[in-house]
Amino acid sequence: MRKTIIFTLTALLFYAFNAYSQIGKWSAYPAYRNITEIEKAENTLYVLASGGLYAYNKADQSVQTFDKTNALSDTQINHIAWCKAAKRLVIVYQNQNIDLLRTDGEVTNVSDYYRKNMMEDKTIYNITIDGIYAYLSTGFGIIKLNVRNAEISETYQLGFQVNYTHKDNTYIYAESASKGKYAAKINTNLIDKSNWKRVGEYTPNTEIKPNPDLKKEVEKVHPGGPKHNYFGYMLYKNNLLYTVCGLNESRPACIQVWNGTDWNIYQDDVASLTGHSFLNFSTLDIDPTDVNHVFAGGQTGLYEFKNGAFVKEYNYDNSLFKQAATVRKTTKDYTLVTGIKFDLKGNLWCLNSISPSTSLLQMDKTGQFTSHHKPELMVVPTMNPNRSWEYMTGMILDRHNNLWFVNNFYRTPALAFYQPSTDILKTYTSFHNQDGTHVEVGYVRCVAEDLQGNIWIGTNVGPLVLTTREIETNGNVFQQIKIPRNDGTNYADYLLEGVDIMCMAIDGAGRKWFGTNGNGVYLISEDNLTQLHHFTVENSKLISNYIESIAINGSSGEVFFGTNKGLCSYISNASDASDEMTNDNVWAYPNPVRPDYTGLITVKGLTLNADVKIVSTNGTLVAEGKSNGGLFTWNGKDAQGKRVASGIYLVQTATSNGNKGTVCKIAIVN
Repeated sequence: MRKTIIFTLTALLFYAFNAYSQIGKWSAYPAYRNITEIEKAENTLYVLASGGLYAYNKADQSVQTFDKTNALSDTQINHIAWCKAAKRLVIVYQNQNIDLLRTDGEVTNVSDYYRKNMMEDKTIYNITIDGIYAYLSTGFGIIKLNVRNAEISETYQLGFQVNYTHKDNTYIYAESASKGKYAAKINTNLIDKSNWKRVGEYTPNTEIKPNPDLKKEVEKVHPGGPKHNYFGYMLYKNNLLYTVCGLNESRPACIQVWNGTDWNIYQDDVASLTGHSFLNFSTLDIDPTDVNHVFAGGQTGLYEFKNGAFVKEYNYDNSLFKQAATVRKTTKDYTLVTGIKFDLKGNLWCLNSISPSTSLLQMDKTGQFTSHHKPELMVVPTMNPNRSWEYMTGMILDRHNNLWFVNNFYRTPALAFYQPSTDILKTYTSFHNQDGTHVEVGYVRCVAEDLQGNIWIGTNVGPLVLTTREIETNGNVFQQIKIPRNDGTNYADYLLEGVDIMCMAIDGAGRKWFGTNGNGVYLISEDNLTQLHHFTVENSKLISNYIESIAINGSSGEVFFGTNKGLCSYISNASDASDEMTNDNVWAYPNPVRPDYTGLITVKGLTLNADVKIVSTNGTLVAEGKSNGGLFTWNGKDAQGKRVASGIYLVQTATSNGNKGTVCKIAIVN
């Protein structure tokens, strides 16, 4: 539960080992930049920053972070208050859920108010502590919370918003900016609204938050983290997680890069250098010839960075990009470059949305632009003013070096294919499945290529697949995967039919990860027939059901989820497969397996779909199965479900072409 900024070398090594060992482990990566509230609890300062919580221990100068994956019940905190009498921190979330945090880290959730359906405004605007009670000022009145007993004692329905509450020896006061100051005698029935009388005008709360003196203390240390809780697009490459904030609600155009230990925030004071807005990055890619050379695009143009520093912007005045046809021609604030992708030769391909006369452009290694504009990428019927597709995005480069992208807009939901070698473009704007049924698609959100070369699109009504055969024959039929009901009938259901797919990724085992618009995350098997996981905020440590982006660390199997509430990750049981298996590149962890370890034992470095057997030194088979990409997991038990005896166990493998051998050994200690 505790993360500290004081590390020893031993602790770092332990952490690095555990990063691989904990399949099923969730992690969160909250921002802590904007400090809004600080509560003092003896030698500890609890800090609310950017909706996240951490504690600074003044005695040992350690920092402890709290989030849904390690302690808390929810995410995005609005207010905190320390109750000295109960020795608990009251935590109020944006959704009005409530946690009570003890100094030893134990958390008690008080969810009655969160779960209660009400027509009134449930927002909690302020917390006032009085003895063992916390008075929560809400949009309709006051809630009296017994912090020691972790229960709501009383609710005062006043019929108006209360901004904050305070007391003296005789009265309790409800301060309302809209209705004035109301008071009731403490010894009366406070539930009876008639006992509350207007006694004057509203008195603004003079308490300064955060306390300036306490803020100076906590600014000495920082728990790290990204700068913003926005992750609209992510790309895992070169052992780094590259993220941008996304094209949504005027988000900052910020590149945040995670190396597994620290965050690198790219230069973001660009607006002061260019003289116009710097907003809404929605796409990013890395130069294949220089890993430190990064481009990002969004609402306000294309931007070039080197070693994290801003190099150049590309807008209508120094490139072939055009401003949006719907704005005045002198503004640089709406030159929408909404999709970019490098090809293997180092050419950068760009999508220019809502442009009057451009759509697909190529920038070569020297910085020269070529337009590959196609009339098929213009909105039909012709709009006034004429314009290219409104939100061309999600560009990928397939195994044949062809480009695919989507138009994620209701007017022309579409998939597009472009072959650079022939300058041929094909668009898919109408969707029919294998049964000849027209699929009513309102949005095409994303596109991905699976391990067999099939092209998947995520739509607002579920996933559709353009098979390799259909692509090779220039066909237009999309597969809706059928899942047999296995109920004695011949009926089947379409895979995730009606689910709004926002993003997707294919892992090293060929499994599909689908991020949805309000329905969490689905993991579907390689053969598309089995739902392996459905993660939601209700049944897992996922921090939001609204998923904007997914990226996978193919080496470790860690799957990152960019949500509307920030970034979290899950360590899966699949990784990228190795080309071959040898004693040098296959290893098991933990190894040795000590008596107190009861988790999964992982074998890493396997080839795709390798047959794996765990045998004792006398040749007894204790477990077998197939690799998930490059991973195989074993629970340390035999076929009867009993933990195996102490000893050495051999990991024997066979590749798909029949090569066999022992690739590593596992020591079990009981």
